[in-house]
Amino acid sequence: MDKLTSLLSHFSLHAGVFYTGNICGIHDFAQDSARGHIHLIKRGPVHVIGVRQENFEITEPTLLFLPRPDTHRLVADDRTGADVVCATVQFGGGGRNPITDSLPNVVMVRLTALAGVEALLGLMFDEAFAEHNGRQAVLDRLCEVLMIRLLRHCIEQGLTQGGTLAGLADTRLAKALAAMHADPAQARDLSSMAALAGMSRARFAVRFRAVTGETPADYLASWRVMTAQGLLKKGRQLKHVANDVGYGSASALTRAFVRKLGCSPTEWLKGEQEARTNPA
Repeated sequence: MDKLTSLLSHFSLHAGVFYTGNICGIHDFAQDSARGHIHLIKRGPVHVIGVRQENFEITEPTLLFLPRPDTHRLVADDRTGADVVCATVQFGGGGRNPITDSLPNVVMVRLTALAGVEALLGLMFDEAFAEHNGRQAVLDRLCEVLMIRLLRHCIEQGLTQGGTLAGLADTRLAKALAAMHADPAQARDLSSMAALAGMSRARFAVRFRAVTGETPADYLASWRVMTAQGLLKKGRQLKHVANDVGYGSASALTRAFVRKLGCSPTEWLKGEQEARTNPA
């Protein structure tokens, strides 16, 4: 299994296309703490306001991805308008995750720079601007494929800001990261992780922190806690989850939760359940 597929296997990727067609004038989008936003500009120009300190204009076919969107606005000409596809993207249960945390606030890529996606974009635009049966389901699935292609592009082109994706872009570090992702319960010390990367302990430790922004031990602990969160949400008992992610007891996992999240697993899970019951 390749490194990106291995990472994505830990998160359920969901895309939801919520607008397709021609826009004229001003269109506002609210801040979204749970989902990223994709704006696929087929034909512009489009002024984008609110995602950088200065306004900017998109004049050619472009994919705009906002991993953590603040309130923003698209402005098109009142007469000719612009052709767009807008969607939300969610990894796992939403909110923060190692994938979107690895990306800058704005990812903007010309469609001509996304090698090999011409057929995919053609299918998307055919569905977006027609009224075929099953159109919504097809658009959502195609948008998910486009998101994966975008992540591949970000890794290959270094369009990351540290974190997991930056680590996967590093040939040596990727081997250690893939092993942690695949088996978080495996006991790992600095020597064993450095050996996976084919590096000395000292060089590995320095490079890992420089690239990902965390020490190897902190990264592994974060990954274990994040994996535990997913298992707890599925209803698995705490004592079994602790064993699944490499902690010898429920109390050890609880201490890790408190260090990373500031609350116990029980408190965290209660908060998640309340959030689902009473969404904002």
